[in-house]
Amino acid sequence: QPKQKSTLALAEQTPSSIHPIAYLKHNTPPSANPAASLQSINMKYIVVTGGVVSGLGKGVTISSMGRMLQGCGLRVTSVKIDPYLNVDAGTMSPFEHGETYVLNDGGETDLDLGNYERFLSISLTSDHNITTGKVYRKVIGKERRGDYLGKTVQVVPHITNEIQEWIEEVAHVPVDDNGNRHWAPEAVDGEFATAADKNADIRVADICLIEVGGTVGDIESSVFLEALRQFQFRVGPANFCLTFVSLVPIMGEEQKTKPTQHGVRDLRSVGLSPTVIFCRCREVLEEGTKSKIASFCHVDGPGCVLSVHDVSNVYHVPLLLMEQNLHRILAEKLQLGSIEGLKGRLDLTMNGLEEKATMWNLCEGSVANEKVMEMLANGEKDLDGLSGMSRSMIDWARMAFKLDRFEKSVKILIVGKYTGLQDSYLSVIKSLKHASMAVERKLDLIWVEAAHLENDFENEEMGGEKEYNEAWEKVKSADGVVVPGGFGTRGFLGKVSAAKYCRENSIPYLGICLGFQAMVVEYSRNILKWEDANSTEFDEQTKNPVVIFMPEIDKENMGGTMRLGSRNTAFTHPKHEDGSSSITQMMYKNASVVSERHRHRYEVNPERVDVIHDAGLKFVGRDETGTRMEVAELPRSKHPYYVGCQYHPEFKSRPLTPSPPFHGLLLAACGKLDSFVENEK
Repeated sequence: QPKQKSTLALAEQTPSSIHPIAYLKHNTPPSANPAASLQSINMKYIVVTGGVVSGLGKGVTISSMGRMLQGCGLRVTSVKIDPYLNVDAGTMSPFEHGETYVLNDGGETDLDLGNYERFLSISLTSDHNITTGKVYRKVIGKERRGDYLGKTVQVVPHITNEIQEWIEEVAHVPVDDNGNRHWAPEAVDGEFATAADKNADIRVADICLIEVGGTVGDIESSVFLEALRQFQFRVGPANFCLTFVSLVPIMGEEQKTKPTQHGVRDLRSVGLSPTVIFCRCREVLEEGTKSKIASFCHVDGPGCVLSVHDVSNVYHVPLLLMEQNLHRILAEKLQLGSIEGLKGRLDLTMNGLEEKATMWNLCEGSVANEKVMEMLANGEKDLDGLSGMSRSMIDWARMAFKLDRFEKSVKILIVGKYTGLQDSYLSVIKSLKHASMAVERKLDLIWVEAAHLENDFENEEMGGEKEYNEAWEKVKSADGVVVPGGFGTRGFLGKVSAAKYCRENSIPYLGICLGFQAMVVEYSRNILKWEDANSTEFDEQTKNPVVIFMPEIDKENMGGTMRLGSRNTAFTHPKHEDGSSSITQMMYKNASVVSERHRHRYEVNPERVDVIHDAGLKFVGRDETGTRMEVAELPRSKHPYYVGCQYHPEFKSRPLTPSPPFHGLLLAACGKLDSFVENEK
C-alpha cells in the first residue's frame, strides 16, 4: 500500500487529471485492498443520528456544525442517508416529503442536501444522497453480473460493505462551489464528468458529515446503523465521531430527560455510543439537565451535552455551537491537531473570534445583548482585520444579528399548489429570505393556494367564494409575487390569473418553471388573443400549444427522466427596442452566460417563440442552441419587474450571495431597483 499521506499532500502529488481515489486505485498493488487504501487519506467522519421524534432539525444541526468547522479553516463535505426504498426523491409527493432538491448533476434528492449546500457553500452530487433503493439496486446489479463469485448475497456483509464503500468513495469527491470536480466512482480510468472539471483544483474535504435520516429504532434504518457500527472500526476511533440529536420536552416547568435516555439506550444497543448529544429544547438547557443526561447517557461530562434551543433565526446555530466549544470537542476526539496537512490551516481560535464570542456571550438565552447586536450589525474596526475563514464567520455572525434588527418589512406572496406543507417550497422560502437580508427588510410571507384564485365554485377542491375573495385580497396587498413550479392541472389557471393581475397592475412578479409557463400562456391569451392558448400538459388538443412536451423526454417512465441539473443559459437579447438593458442579465452582473439548475418536462413551443417575443414578452435568455427558452421579461419601460425563468434559481441561492432573480424581485418590491440599476451602470 502507498505510504500514508495527507489529503493535501496527495492532492499536490497526483496528476491534475486524476482524482485521489482513482490515484490510489491505480497505484495500489494487486494484493492490497483498494478500499482499505482509502484510509491513507486523512478523512474524518462525523455522524449525526436522531431519536425520539423526526423533524428535530438534524439537517440544520449538521449544516451548522459544518459551518463552524469551516470557520476553523477546515474543508467539509456532507452525505445524507435516507432509509426509504425509493431510488431518489424525484417521484415523491411534496405533501409527504417536502420539496425535491435538484443538484448540479441532475440528482433529485432530499431537501436536507439544500441545507448543506446553502450553509456550507458547496455543490454536492447525487451520490451524496444514499438511499436504500440505490444501495440494493447496486448490490443486485453486481450479483447479476456475477461479481460475488457465486456467494450467497446477504444484508451482512454485502449490503453493509456496499454502504461503507459508498460513504468512503463519495466523501473524497471535492465539493467546493468554486472548483467542484465530479468524479464518477465507476470510472476506474480516473476520467471526470465534464471537460470543465479537469481544470479545477483538487480540494478534497478534511471532514465528512453524515446524517442518518429517520430515528434510531426504525426498522428501515437498522442496516445503515449496522454499517456505521462496522465503519467505526474500519476507519479507526480517531477518524470517527458519533453525535445524537434528541428532544428535551418541558412538562410544566421541568425539562424531561427520559426521551433522550431511551434514544441513547436504543443507539447503544446497536453498538454505537455518541460523543456529543445535541438537545433540542424550547429554552436553554439547564446545568442540572445536562449533568443528568451526561450521567445516564455515557458521554464525557456535561460539556458534551449541548443546548440547541430555539433561536431567533437558524443562522445563529453555528454561533451557538461555537460558544459551547463543540469545535474543540470534535478537534480532540478526531485528533485534528496531529494532522500534518492541516498545519497552518487549522485555527480553533478562529483568529480570535472564539474569544470574542465568549466575551460577547453571543447566544445566551436565545437573545444577544444589545451591545453585541449593534457591534455586529454596524461593524467595528477590531473586526475588520480578520481574514479568510474567520472573516467569513464574522460576516456570518453579522448577517445573523442584522436579520434580528430589521424594522421595515416587505410583503411577498407565494401562489402555490402545495401550500399545506411549506417544506414543499423550502428553497424558494430560503431564497426569499436571502434576498430580503440583502435589501435589509423583514420578510413577511403570504401564502395563497393557486386553486383559490379560480372562480370555479362548483368544484370543492377549488374552494368557495369566501376563499376566492380572501385569496384575491392577499394578492392585491402584496409588494411582490412569486409563482413557483409544480405539476398537474389543479391551480394552473389560478397561476395564470396571478400573472395577468401582476402584469396589468405593475406588481413585481417572478415566475419559476410552471410560473414561467403561466406567464407565456397568459400573455398569449390576453395580448395575442389566442384564447385557447395552453400547455399540452393540460390540453393536448389546443390549437395554440404555446408550451409543449419536450421531444427527448421519456413518456413511459417518471423517475429521473426530466430535463435535470445544471445547464447554461445565454443572454441572447441584452437590449430591448426601447434601449433599456435586460433586467435579468443586469441582476447576473451582466454575465453573457449563466448556469442554473433545471427540472421540467415541458418547454415553450419553439414555433411560437418569435410571435410572442415580437408582441412584447421578450425571451432574453435561451439555451446554447438558441431554441429552448429560459428567461422571459417585460422591458422596464413597461413593468418594474416582470420576470420568468424555466430553470430553478432557488437551488443556487446562498445566505451571503442571494439568487439574482430573487434579489431583483425584492429590490423591486422595496422600491430599490432603480438605484441598484444606476449603481450597476
